[in-house]
Amino acid sequence: METKKTNTTKQFQVGETYSTRSICDYNCIFEITVASRTKCTIKTTDGKTLRIAKWETDYSKAETVFPTGRYSMAPAISA
Repeated sequence: METKKTNTTKQFQVGETYSTRSICDYNCIFEITVASRTKCTIKTTDGKTLRIAKWETDYSKAETVFPTGRYSMAPAISA
């Protein structure tokens, strides 16, 4: 059985809220709300500017940001 690959990338939308849970603590939730965006960055309602990275698997493509920086256990929020 073949799986159908999608060519469209899920993108962050202005006004939407995105979240993820911490790897270490299930009760810790990281959340961002997109205030504005450009092709390469998003600005959150908290005033942070985050660079957009592309996250791609065999089944999906999505824009991803790292709100606390990039390190081994950094939270990644995908669109």
